[in-house]
Amino acid sequence: MTLGYRDMTQVARTFLMCALLAYVLIVLAGCAGTVAPTPPVDPVGGVPSDKTESQLVGELNKKFENPQVHYDLARVYHKSQNWNKAEYHYNVALGFDPANRAAQAGLVKMFADRGDKTKAEQYANSYIRQAAISVAETLRLGWEFEQLGMDEYALRSYRQAVAAAPDSDAANKQIGLYYLGKGDSANAKQYLMRSFELNPRQPDVAGALGRLGVVVQTPGIPQGPLEEKKK
Repeated sequence: MTLGYRDMTQVARTFLMCALLAYVLIVLAGCAGTVAPTPPVDPVGGVPSDKTESQLVGELNKKFENPQVHYDLARVYHKSQNWNKAEYHYNVALGFDPANRAAQAGLVKMFADRGDKTKAEQYANSYIRQAAISVAETLRLGWEFEQLGMDEYALRSYRQAVAAAPDSDAANKQIGLYYLGKGDSANAKQYLMRSFELNPRQPDVAGALGRLGVVVQTPGIPQGPLEEKKK
């Protein structure tokens, strides 16, 4: 049977609608899956370089004032427990970029790893106070601490951000995802629900709440209060 132009157009439209529906279903399924803590800002500073020591030293010979290369080199020395060189390059990175949260967290972690808990605490307190100038900076620092396994300082940073801006959807989301990752459902639910109330256009938060048994309504549908699924 030969299809006419109108028939072919209808088939094409039907195919596109089916494809669009399949895509939406895939997205929704992804939202309901595992939700990992997401960085509140671009985490490029916290991503370790895969370059070797000799490559990084070569880059510094060309441009010594590059804070990212100093940070990357500090990570190399940190990993090999060459504490003096690691501390030197963390400090040089911070000298060129005083607000480099990745380098700040790295330096605190280095002090802790080499057994100097007092110095780690002093520096962490100083950096957390410094980051208080902005909720975004506080969240960035907390995220860097979290990536290094320093939960105490990460949580302290997140709590500082929420205290400074209780109506920030980003701050409530970040601490909520932190608690979710730690298996603390009660606190995760509290903060994620608050974040969603402040900004319902967050599919990752909606997915996390769904895993916690909370029904949420998407934008475009008459909104009602958040409620938990009845068991």
